[in-house]
Amino acid sequence: MSSVTQLIRYGVAFTDTWRQATDSSDLHLTPQRKPSWLETPWGGHYHGGNLFLDRPFPVRLTGTKYACGRGGCGACTVMVSKHDPVSRKIRHFSVTACLVPICSLYGAAVTTVEGVGSIKTRLHPVQERIAKSHGTQCGFCTPGMVMSMYTLLRNHPQPSEEQLMEALGGNLCRCTGYRPILESGRTFCNCDAVSSRTGLTHPSSSAFTKICTELFAKDEFQPLDPTQELIFPPELLRMAENPEKRTLTFHGERVTWISPGTLKDLLELKVKHPDAPLILGNTSLGPAKKSQGHFHPVLLSPARISELSMVSTTSEGLTIGAGCSLAQVKDILAGRVSELPEEKTQTYRALLKHLKRLAGQQIRNMASLGGHIMSRHCYSDLNPVLAVGNTALNLMSKEGTRQIPLDRDFLAGLASADLKPEEILESVYIPHSQRWEFVSAFRQAQCQQNALADVTAGMRVLFQEGTDTIEDLSLAYGGVGDATISAQKSCQQLLGRHWNEPMLDEACRLLLDEVSLPGGAPGGSVEFKRTLVVSFFFKFYLEVLQELKKPGKLLSDGRHFPEISDRFLSALEDFPATVPQGVQRYQSVDSHQALQDPVGRPIMHLSGLKHATGEAIFCDDIPTVDKELFMALVTSTRAHAKIISVDLSKALELPGVVDVITAEDIPGTNGAEDDRLLAVDKVLCVGQIVCAVVAETEAQAKRAVEETKIAYEDLEPVIFTIEDAIKHSSFLCPEKKLEQGNVEKAFEEVDQIVEEVHVGGQEHFYMETQRVLVIPKTEDKELDIYVSTQDPAHVQKTVSSTLDIPINRITCHVKRVGGGFGGKVGRPAVLGAIAAVGNWLPHSSCLLDREDDMLITGGRHPLFGKYKVGFMNSGRIRALDIECFINGGCTLDDSELVTEFLILKMENAYKIHNLRFRGRACMTNLPSNTAFRGFGFPQGTLVTESCITAVAAKCGPSARKDAGTNVWTSLKSSFHSRRMQVAEFNKKNYWRKRGLAVVPMKFSVGFAATSFHQAAALVHIYTDGSVLVTHGGNELGQGIHTKMLQVASRELKVPTSHMHICETSTATVPNTIATAASIGSDVNGRAVQNACQILLKRLEPIIKKNPEGTWEDWIEAAFEQRISLSATGYFRGYEAFMDWEKGEGDPFPYYVYGAASSEVEVDCLTGAHKVKKIRTDIVMDACCSLNPAIDIGQIEGSFTQGMGLYTTEEELKYSPEGVLYSRGPDDYKIPTITDVPEEFNGLGESGMFLGSSVFFAIADAVATARRERDIAEDFTVRSPATPERVRMACADRFTEMVRDSRLPPWAPPF
Repeated sequence: MSSVTQLIRYGVAFTDTWRQATDSSDLHLTPQRKPSWLETPWGGHYHGGNLFLDRPFPVRLTGTKYACGRGGCGACTVMVSKHDPVSRKIRHFSVTACLVPICSLYGAAVTTVEGVGSIKTRLHPVQERIAKSHGTQCGFCTPGMVMSMYTLLRNHPQPSEEQLMEALGGNLCRCTGYRPILESGRTFCNCDAVSSRTGLTHPSSSAFTKICTELFAKDEFQPLDPTQELIFPPELLRMAENPEKRTLTFHGERVTWISPGTLKDLLELKVKHPDAPLILGNTSLGPAKKSQGHFHPVLLSPARISELSMVSTTSEGLTIGAGCSLAQVKDILAGRVSELPEEKTQTYRALLKHLKRLAGQQIRNMASLGGHIMSRHCYSDLNPVLAVGNTALNLMSKEGTRQIPLDRDFLAGLASADLKPEEILESVYIPHSQRWEFVSAFRQAQCQQNALADVTAGMRVLFQEGTDTIEDLSLAYGGVGDATISAQKSCQQLLGRHWNEPMLDEACRLLLDEVSLPGGAPGGSVEFKRTLVVSFFFKFYLEVLQELKKPGKLLSDGRHFPEISDRFLSALEDFPATVPQGVQRYQSVDSHQALQDPVGRPIMHLSGLKHATGEAIFCDDIPTVDKELFMALVTSTRAHAKIISVDLSKALELPGVVDVITAEDIPGTNGAEDDRLLAVDKVLCVGQIVCAVVAETEAQAKRAVEETKIAYEDLEPVIFTIEDAIKHSSFLCPEKKLEQGNVEKAFEEVDQIVEEVHVGGQEHFYMETQRVLVIPKTEDKELDIYVSTQDPAHVQKTVSSTLDIPINRITCHVKRVGGGFGGKVGRPAVLGAIAAVGNWLPHSSCLLDREDDMLITGGRHPLFGKYKVGFMNSGRIRALDIECFINGGCTLDDSELVTEFLILKMENAYKIHNLRFRGRACMTNLPSNTAFRGFGFPQGTLVTESCITAVAAKCGPSARKDAGTNVWTSLKSSFHSRRMQVAEFNKKNYWRKRGLAVVPMKFSVGFAATSFHQAAALVHIYTDGSVLVTHGGNELGQGIHTKMLQVASRELKVPTSHMHICETSTATVPNTIATAASIGSDVNGRAVQNACQILLKRLEPIIKKNPEGTWEDWIEAAFEQRISLSATGYFRGYEAFMDWEKGEGDPFPYYVYGAASSEVEVDCLTGAHKVKKIRTDIVMDACCSLNPAIDIGQIEGSFTQGMGLYTTEEELKYSPEGVLYSRGPDDYKIPTITDVPEEFNGLGESGMFLGSSVFFAIADAVATARRERDIAEDFTVRSPATPERVRMACADRFTEMVRDSRLPPWAPPF
């Protein structure tokens, strides 16, 4: 069935009007791509993106973005409004459109970002504020952010900060670091946005005498007026008051959707279609259909049946309709908690704790209580709590009603305890807790919010009145098996025991015996999960003791409850989700600078308002051209194999399939010899492109992919890891080596440390996946290519060689890119070339789903490093020898360059006289890894910093790191006092530890080749005085177009309002260099500057002749005097070279310097960490920033991305056959809005490596815990520092119970 995203973005043509459809109870859907008009079957009207439902309305609403298709990123968020038949009020709630079936929208109003406001009419305050607060960069996620905040404001015009965090918890952003987005939302909150802020100190040198902290003027924002919002459509209100009781049937090509109007009809349909699932939110079935291919020919929707949303209360408990959404359940439970005594709401409080963290707000708005229970996911958050809370399920069928317990047998899916095929779940009964009964819930996930849990638990204990004797005990766990597990045997054996330390030890032993995970358990991490099983019970033990010690809870026999050490109490706290505070400081412009000169001022992103209104056009938003075809890629399912045959017969027979493109169809060059565009004879990895299907619709192309049959013969060896590559001497290029001084001699005179360091890879996870549209012209073999790329010239050259036509026949257009981070340097050329081969047919486009994008495109290179460091007792390093290996994947790609940059940058901000750096790129049977922000620097420098940290730890506090710069001094000024505060906290807390770390950075700017630093620009002045600027840089979200207009404005002394940048095009500026290496604004800015200076030089005589004239007067006069008003600017670039044979050169034009300090708190029992109640300080010497607001956004975005690399972004997971498991936001967790440091202070513009300050702070906290437990402080550093690695490194009595043998902590097999 089509989703709302398709409705909004692609459109659906309906054959009948609404009245005809209801008469026949039949509606046929015909998906189309972006038609001009859409006839809706529901009745309704259109108002700027407010989709209700009876007459034609335009559907080119491209603001709603498609990014993951699983509801996990929030880019497609829209607001749905419905009339609630129970409360008789209008309910507004946010949903992810990609999961909402169109057929479920009967009686609903859907508001997209276009309906909120427009730059053409009127901006809504939420759109204005997110743009002017600099909360947009690439802008692809912005419409979703706007819609989440807009929905919040429709329900709560003055929300609390907690509500703001909750509303945005389901939205991902890869660019901004979230702080400015939250700052914009915070302006609506009923709080003081500045009062609690503190900030870092800074040197008193003259360079820092003029410091600004204001990035936007809050008093300029238009106020929010709730009375001006769109009303709920009266015709829908009338429909709701007189609901249609007739069964509605929607027929798709393969699926039939049936929506009964009464409970009686539903029960009859369940008899007729016993295997048909009931679907409400589609949050389980939708992702399963997309990722696992689950298919159901008939779907039953009970959304119109009010009986399934009823809520009733008695003196004994609460009954909630199975059709209530999880968000509604949360509100219902919160209401009962506020009304009832605490002793009756234990279960409700436990459920509320999980409901705050379960998924994102959009999913909670969509998912139903009944659907969550019936899905019986092994990782369920609620089922373990419901199970221990003695919940009962009220079932209904045509034959009558019955009640069954939600117990271990039901959760295991036993037929004797399950629903019969004709039954439905009508409601859920949750009894009140009672006096002397305690219920708790626990979960640990990769991220604090919007992440599937590793382990969840529900725990309940009932004591005999007035005693600590266990009368009843119930423990249930999720994530530790194929279903939720109830530890019944352990609980039975503990009945009658006192709640004390001996009971705790016995309970842990029993639980580990009963909850035993096999080595191949789902999700792996067996030791970690078993440790959480007992760690959670220990937390429960402490919680119950704490409750028992409250006044009024006295033992009847006069005994005292066991005392809890104050040092243990912090184990009971949860990390709260808080809006970050902080100060963003930047150097002010000179007081003599002209007010109209925008350089150095915090100017809003040029496209900021268009991002916020959804009017910024991305590659996939371009209207459909006539006869456009769609391309889908057929990829290898084997890691290393010979292709025996490719059978296309069934694929070509399918309706709508036009052709299948193979290597034989390429008229020119099929890529490089070792890196083919389309595989020939053999494949080198799972995900290698073999051929491409071209069809009339995207759905037809994807169906044909499934029918393409390829026979393989496996080849040996199959190599996946760096370890295996080293064993097989499998390398992509020669070793790269740098050496200075006499390393061997220096090692003879010093103490030494030898260690290994592991750094995991990283997925780019740009919000806009790879996409390209190729349009052939009618003559001369010309092509227009619209592509999301950082390097259009490379796409142009690749297509030229593939088609064997001159480069001048191909024009590549880049309007804007929805994030790149290096992942759109080389890969778009491959897609562009394949799509271009298909264009000897009509126009074709290729858009990768998130799953295919992650499978095919590769990411950051994982690294294995070995270092040997020689040092004096004073801490001075005399010698350093580092050898690094990176996993390059199956082809060379950029791996040789990454190896070179890694070696060249590894010294970082330190000067070591005797050093040797060596690097190799390993060839493995995984997709080729490629360029990624930092280009080897984040991996290599982590090795160096680990070495420095190890030396400092060996030599004591007197030998701390010192880089001796102003930026370093500004952080160190408070470092020692904060170190004392951290030490004091750690003395008082056993199960919580804080760590503090500071790292320096010397980051090289540019490429290691002179020719890569050239740039060109073209500036036109038109006769009305308007200026068109074109340059060779690409807008990736980094604000390069904004900065170029600032430069042009300064040079021409013309306001930016007179200027425009249309796009980056290879037809206007040829032979461009990739926008990468942090040098795009520098070199392109100089080219723009040069062009403007040429033009101004031409205008000088005219200006001198009429100095009082206006700009328009001068331009008109210049035209009359036949003076050219167009100029090409050019910058030859910086000198840079490197001779690897001699090991010498000057590879980079210049460096920028910075430092970061982070303080974290670690929960030693779970491995969770939070940059909490403390701060991250970042200082960067960025010289003179062109735009401080944009550059500070780059700081925070790169820092957060780096923090993800080093902490939350668990390495990509592959099967033993090389199949990528991590293929979406469910499996791969980038930082979310709750991961932002609570206090975030910054000065200048920085790189991603500074995110490692969080990693080293975690390592510092872990080292403190290990010292306190008398465990060797030395432990192997492995990045990312996931909760699993942190928990297992914080070894204690519980990890010892789990481990059969002592394994090196924090170092599972590589």
